[in-house]
Amino acid sequence: MLDVRRLRLLREFAVHGTVAAAAEALCLSGPAVSQQLAALEREAGVSLLEKHGRTLRLTPGGRLLVEHAEVILGGLAAAEAELDVLRGGGRGPVRVAAFPSAARVLLPAVWRLLAGAVDLHLAEHEPEPAIEALRRRETDLAVVHAFSLLPRDLPPGCDQHHLQDDPVLVALPPQLAERLGLAADEPVDLARLATEDWLLSGPGTSCHELTRRACGAAGFVPRPTALASDYSVLTALVAAGAGVTLVPRMALPAAPGAIRLHPLSRPVRRTVYALTPTGTSEQPQVRRVLSALRTVAQEQAHG
Repeated sequence: MLDVRRLRLLREFAVHGTVAAAAEALCLSGPAVSQQLAALEREAGVSLLEKHGRTLRLTPGGRLLVEHAEVILGGLAAAEAELDVLRGGGRGPVRVAAFPSAARVLLPAVWRLLAGAVDLHLAEHEPEPAIEALRRRETDLAVVHAFSLLPRDLPPGCDQHHLQDDPVLVALPPQLAERLGLAADEPVDLARLATEDWLLSGPGTSCHELTRRACGAAGFVPRPTALASDYSVLTALVAAGAGVTLVPRMALPAAPGAIRLHPLSRPVRRTVYALTPTGTSEQPQVRRVLSALRTVAQEQAHG
């Protein structure tokens, strides 16, 4: 029979990539982890790790066992969560990682809603680092997003909880909107903006790639005149007449300045959702945070 504790070690190796990193995450010695993984190989009857240069990597058998370990460990976490409910689930900390606009718009309202009930700890992270922190168990809940033109795979060992669909808008200088004869809230075909200057998020970000894909679908490559990671910078530049940009509604600054916002004729949305390790969403404190996030997200979406 396979030892659950050893399965957990194998899963940690898969997450952290090396025996030393897995050992450090579990506060164990490297030799102790190596011995337990060797014992797990004997239990499984197949090779789980193989040498790759100077490092080790999972064999096909190892990857298969990690997939089953995610299910098994998720089931154990769910059982612990239900037992915690029966015990009354006392007040405890919940670590949340959230992308910047969610941290600014959603989390303050969640904090107020849960005041005194949950000990919240927030770290601002873009989706990829937030997911990595969740996989490494450095956070309990990650608020992330995915664009309809740029879907994101659900990471293994995680449960997904939908919060809201955030429309992506095009921000224009008022004089440009008037020159194009756009009525308030009239959808815009991006092809009409092919010759305009574009203001983009930095290369390597999902927002940058979103703009390139949306413009590509409209038949052109955007000509960037500014790159910035902060939407308040991009919208301020739009107000100054420097160009146009795409912006999710939640990411709009509180005072965006003199700009015109229009939906796209080919709608694009940013889905906002929370991720939790499989089986942990019923832990009383995590469940409270998820419930508050859903409430605040829906209020914000319809506000």
